[in-house]
Amino acid sequence: MSAVEVAVRESAQLGEGPTWDAEGNRLIWVDILGSRVHTYEPDSGRRTVMVTEQHVGAAKPRAGGGLVVNLRDGVGSYAPDGTFSWLHREPVPGRRGNDAAVAPDGALWAGSMAYDETPGGGNLVRLAPDGTTVTTVLDDVTVSNGTGWSPDGTLMYYVDTPTRRIDVFDVDGERVRGRRELATVEEGAGFPDGLTVDAEGCVWVALWDGAALRRYTPSGALDRVVPLPAQRPTACAFGGRDLTDLYVTTARVGLKSPSPLAGSLLVLRNAGQGSPQPRFGQPR
Repeated sequence: MSAVEVAVRESAQLGEGPTWDAEGNRLIWVDILGSRVHTYEPDSGRRTVMVTEQHVGAAKPRAGGGLVVNLRDGVGSYAPDGTFSWLHREPVPGRRGNDAAVAPDGALWAGSMAYDETPGGGNLVRLAPDGTTVTTVLDDVTVSNGTGWSPDGTLMYYVDTPTRRIDVFDVDGERVRGRRELATVEEGAGFPDGLTVDAEGCVWVALWDGAALRRYTPSGALDRVVPLPAQRPTACAFGGRDLTDLYVTTARVGLKSPSPLAGSLLVLRNAGQGSPQPRFGQPR
């Protein structure tokens, strides 16, 4: 694994949600509080920025083109021509969408949180692949963050950040059960935020206020720590044509003296092997 590099030098307030779009050979990520969806094409260096009308917690590619986005008031869709429509609108005063992930069956699992991080102020919902049915998976969530699945799709990993835990569930059709702790981030090491699962089934997690990434084995053993030049890494995802480059989003919000790279998109070359990610509405 090479040293950490800067993929995109940026000053995002709350960079989040890196997602590799294999069809477009590009990385998609968001600045939640800046209401912006960014794209980056590593081969050409080309970048785009789209402004959304609400704070945007996540943006994922969807079958047939366009994006599905987790916004303040619910989940929406942008068609390839930029036309916007709501898929699930459920505005709650003081609440916004946060991290989201596409499951192996093409469903979107979208989290939320209260702006003031009121305990239990958020939830995790599942939006069916056809966009018509919404099911509440978890209530009483404070800061819904990293969500990912094991390579065989039988396990789901999940982070509610203030708990300091990475939890694991058994996947039971459209539901999850058997919640248990995979690992706990100790006091003083930061808080678990976004995560991704590699081809070996290991869980990589970004440590907010920990300036590092960690990798945990499927048994919960910590086997790798990668220091980062930014205090608040938020999430990570494998990308590149071979899915061997690990991209990391970072934030500068709330920092009195942010580092020069706070808010930038970082990358670790040859960090491991990722797994192909499905598009919303299209099974893996």
